[in-house]
Amino acid sequence: MKLSDYRVLTFDCYGTLIDWETGISEGLQPTLRRHGLTPSRDELLETFARHESAQQAETPAMPYSALLTTVHGRLCREWGVPEDAALAEAFGRSVPDWPAFPDSAESLAYLKRFYKLVILSNVDRVGFAGSNRRLKVEFDAIYTAEDIGSYKPAPRNFDYLLAGVKKDLGLEPSAILHTAQSLFHDHVQATAAGLATAWIDRRRGSEGWGATMPPPGEARIDFHFGSMAEMVEAHRKEQAAA
Repeated sequence: MKLSDYRVLTFDCYGTLIDWETGISEGLQPTLRRHGLTPSRDELLETFARHESAQQAETPAMPYSALLTTVHGRLCREWGVPEDAALAEAFGRSVPDWPAFPDSAESLAYLKRFYKLVILSNVDRVGFAGSNRRLKVEFDAIYTAEDIGSYKPAPRNFDYLLAGVKKDLGLEPSAILHTAQSLFHDHVQATAAGLATAWIDRRRGSEGWGATMPPPGEARIDFHFGSMAEMVEAHRKEQAAA
């Protein structure tokens, strides 16, 4: 099995290309400072993951910006502090401010020379448009939770992806390499859908699951990289040996 066996890279964006853990942490700092709260970064991310996942299951059609606003209120209630509409709405609008990983734009520019690039993301269109400006690449197709009406890891999202790649690009599932960080959101369900997978293990060397829940089942990992830059380097080596 080689990276060059595939024609389409389908990407999770947040956690894989965009540093959402930094974005989430920084987006919650005004609330933490206002109330003198001092959770560790991992504690903060794990609490966020629990509430985000629960809210996505409860309101699968809610746009992600509104969902983040709602999650902010859930966090405040858990922390026992007053809810603040302005801070909640600012957090809900924060996705376009989340930084890209330093290697994302350059890696995507390289991979665009060899693959169709597709996004399967749990955010809404407006949020992703802001992130796409940071990624500096034109994706061949973009499928968001807003388009689908549910959030990963729902099987419906991967059914939508496969149908979209077939309709929009004329390619079968065997041409797809699903490329993502989250075992919970992506790899377990991608495995169930029969897709080959590349794990961009951005948390390599860190304990816990960060801003995602633990995976609910087994995932088959076909390629394992610590960054997008590592993936590009592996592809370069394949090309040099061809």
